Amino acid sequence: MALSLDYTCLMSGGPQGALGVDPEWLAAAAAAHPGQLQALQGRRASGELGFFDLPDDRQTVAAVSDWAASVKGRYDNVVVLGIGGSALGTSALHAALSPGFNEVSPDGDRPRLFVVDNVDPALVNGVLRVCDPERTLFNVISKSGSTAETMSQFLLFLDRLKAAVGDRWTDHVVVTTDAEHGFLRPFATTHGLTTFTVPANVGGRFSVLTPVGLVPGALLGWDLSALMDGAAAGRERCLSADFSANPAALIAATHHLLDTKRQMDVQVLFPYSHRLRLLGEWLVQLAAESLGKIDASGAGVGPLPHAAIGATDQHSQVQLFVEGPNNKVFTFLRVAEHDDVTIPAPPEGLEGLSYLGGQGFGTLLDAECRATRLALTAAGRPNAEITFPKVDAYHVGEWVLWMQIATAFGGECYGVNAFDQPGVEGGKIATYGLMGRKGFEDERARIEAMVMSDGQFVVG
Repeated sequence: MALSLDYTCLMSGGPQGALGVDPEWLAAAAAAHPGQLQALQGRRASGELGFFDLPDDRQTVAAVSDWAASVKGRYDNVVVLGIGGSALGTSALHAALSPGFNEVSPDGDRPRLFVVDNVDPALVNGVLRVCDPERTLFNVISKSGSTAETMSQFLLFLDRLKAAVGDRWTDHVVVTTDAEHGFLRPFATTHGLTTFTVPANVGGRFSVLTPVGLVPGALLGWDLSALMDGAAAGRERCLSADFSANPAALIAATHHLLDTKRQMDVQVLFPYSHRLRLLGEWLVQLAAESLGKIDASGAGVGPLPHAAIGATDQHSQVQLFVEGPNNKVFTFLRVAEHDDVTIPAPPEGLEGLSYLGGQGFGTLLDAECRATRLALTAAGRPNAEITFPKVDAYHVGEWVLWMQIATAFGGECYGVNAFDQPGVEGGKIATYGLMGRKGFEDERARIEAMVMSDGQFVVG
């Protein structure tokens, strides 16, 4: 079974009432669909949008899988050094496809996975404290090889690794980087390190189905073939010329219309599944970096993506969602088939809990999901539901392509390039200047000449 999308409660005239998408607006979006699809297909055909073709790259899957099999059992820990697109997708798939609490201890031949996605000393010191270098593999992921956060981590871990294992350090490092460019590729070649390639035409936030995600996945035993099969199936549905049958086009159009016509610019992903909990964090980067842009008129456009988790956030955010500003649109992720656990009958003295006894935790979670949707709908809050038949590699891969292609369509709707990130580059350049990188002396001088505070509005 495939994923399904129910957007009934996004529409005006249905349960949502007058605050949803007007059918006439959606008809106009349907009329624009052929041109948008043609534009994306043209960019794909030109070789610009390589993420479309990743599900077909079974040669890379085989190479990654063969290498992982050759080192099976050698490592108790895999430490991914990366940030942004080099980390978020791996973390999301790890939560969905690895055994629960995998960070606590290795599970058979599956090592523990640590994704070091920040330069906070508390994080890097914590990993150093719990990971014995003799039993740890470090996966360095940077397409450019110059990402300050990732490369500073690598310098630290490389130093500690050399101190612990000497010349054998090369057996403990695998590099994922660009095929030709950047600092990492020649370094890896010089030292004979195992390397995998991020295709030049795949941006970081679209890279989870490249070796960025596949290398950790192969080491942890994910079903990579099923992941790619699901992605391929999701891609075909989302390239349909039939707007009414194309989930990605419908998601992009309805969310764009609710943003621009109803001022509902906060887009909440609300998975009712512990295993799907980190998909929201991955989607936040995908939507924010892709769609938060300046359009041709000079206006800043784009949604504010937000992640929640059911049922946890019923007790932290739903009060705001139901009665706060009506500026949000919700997408629930519901799981039809759980690996369920039965709730025991209550003992004497807790008879008031008898309605729970004998039912499944999955049944309870599903009831919570339905109840929250009902509350939001009754309060006039637009919401949709994507149903996973079950949480497995196939359906996670399918969802990844749904969201990536929906984001591409979103760029067409907003009139922006969904595949660049000019707003990120300024911060990177400023960091290089502040840290004294050669060639960025003028940037440092510019920063030092800026007046960020005159002390007038400072307390303490």
